[in-house]
Amino acid sequence: MVRKKSVQDLSVDELRWMLVEKRRLERQNRLESYRRVGRRVVVAPEVNETSLETMQTTAEEDLEYETSSKRKRSRRHRALDGFLLVIEISAVLGFLFILFNGLNLIKELNQEVVAALEQPTMTPTALVMAVVLPSGHTPPSSPGGSSPNEAEIPEHLRPLMQSLAVIPLPTSSPEQAIRIQIPAIKVDAPVVQGDGWEQLKKGVGQHAGTANPGEKGNVVLSAHNDIFGEIFRDLDKLKPGDQLVVFTNQRSYTYVVSQVKIVEPTSVDAMAQTNQPLLTLVSCYPYMVDDQRIVVSAQLQTNEG
Repeated sequence: MVRKKSVQDLSVDELRWMLVEKRRLERQNRLESYRRVGRRVVVAPEVNETSLETMQTTAEEDLEYETSSKRKRSRRHRALDGFLLVIEISAVLGFLFILFNGLNLIKELNQEVVAALEQPTMTPTALVMAVVLPSGHTPPSSPGGSSPNEAEIPEHLRPLMQSLAVIPLPTSSPEQAIRIQIPAIKVDAPVVQGDGWEQLKKGVGQHAGTANPGEKGNVVLSAHNDIFGEIFRDLDKLKPGDQLVVFTNQRSYTYVVSQVKIVEPTSVDAMAQTNQPLLTLVSCYPYMVDDQRIVVSAQLQTNEG
């Protein structure tokens, strides 16, 4: 009598075959029960041991193929991610480069604009080239009456003085002097731009290129002492502390006399510009002789609205 084997004694193939046989029997029983009750079924081919092994092999191959495909896709994804990362880094670096260059360009443009707006302080050419103080003329008692006194100009500089006569006058502005009052000698006269022969017929003339009232620099005003109204006849009566008031279209400026002196016509240093707001008055001297100049210097005291 053949001894029945226990489960522990069965091999893997035997166990597998027993499982297949069990499933086959169960399938047949189900089909038999379906036939008895009249149900239609489609019978699939029976699975034998060979088919089972084939199915197992196919499943393993499918699994291996799927695993291999996943690995390939993973490698492609990593490569694509790396490529995209390189592109993103390049884009960021490019943006930073453009931004840096743009900031430098804006900085350079701003520097150029500032340089264009900053104009150097120009030294008035009229003062540099002046060879005699303004208002010079021959006395009224001279033969033929008063006229510009060219004799007081050094002969080699006369062509230069003639060229100064055609220097254009400054454009009118609200900051220019329009009137001067000197209470101590009862002067109240208009101020015009330029101090040539024709300008001084109209009143007190401001030397071209000198500062405007209230500004840093020297405001140089001149007038005649014995012709054309004798506006500055009594400058020699002024003394330190006397006030001079200069008006513009916007406001008035008060200057205080600091010095009165007599100089030669060629002492043009009296018109030199300074870093302080000054006022200088010039006229011929002495009265009815006119071979010298009287120069009154004054300093800005207060600004009045």
